[in-house]
Amino acid sequence: MHNGIVIKSSRAGMTVLLDPSLPFEELLEAVAKKFKDSAKFWGAVQMTLTLEGRTLTPAQELAVVNTITENSQIDILCLLDTDAQRIERCEKALNEKLMELSSQTGQFYRGTLRRGDTLESEASIIVIGDVEHGARVTAKGNVIVLGELRGTVTAGLSGNDRAVVLAFSMAPFQLRIGGCQSPVNEKHRRLGRGPMIAMAENGELVFRPVKNKSLFGEFS
Repeated sequence: MHNGIVIKSSRAGMTVLLDPSLPFEELLEAVAKKFKDSAKFWGAVQMTLTLEGRTLTPAQELAVVNTITENSQIDILCLLDTDAQRIERCEKALNEKLMELSSQTGQFYRGTLRRGDTLESEASIIVIGDVEHGARVTAKGNVIVLGELRGTVTAGLSGNDRAVVLAFSMAPFQLRIGGCQSPVNEKHRRLGRGPMIAMAENGELVFRPVKNKSLFGEFS
């Protein structure tokens, strides 16, 4: 593998093959050089990204994405997950827990919320569908979206900073939890790949991937 990485592109996006034998810091240097040298070739484009060739932690994935964007004019729309079994396991665990929550609270909405739609709840709410751009969901408790979140969500409306927002695909226009608010996400960038959970920590919103059932203990 020349210089540690190989780039493959198609209409669907970009795939970067990473050398599994290089130390990670050297790999980042190789990525930086490759994309800096080819910046004029790519120009200003928006693309999806798939990383293959080695196993990376979420922090390492983010480091690779940042290295690419800092050394080119490429706007990474989302990072695609190619591990189908991991996605299936994660979604199964989510469904089991979320159905349990819905049976306890009775607060759920089945269907897609479209531009102009507004959904409000005095407790927590589970949306079994997508929340599209221009739709708004507001709840005093948690907001769970079993689909793609591209609209605006407010959780913990009564000042509950322990509320969370979870979605199978997290690309909201804006989020608010208690007294914490995210910047406007006009390009609807996905805030991580696969199911993500948003929560308030130290006065800021943080986003984490949902990898296993144990995370649900924080808000069940």
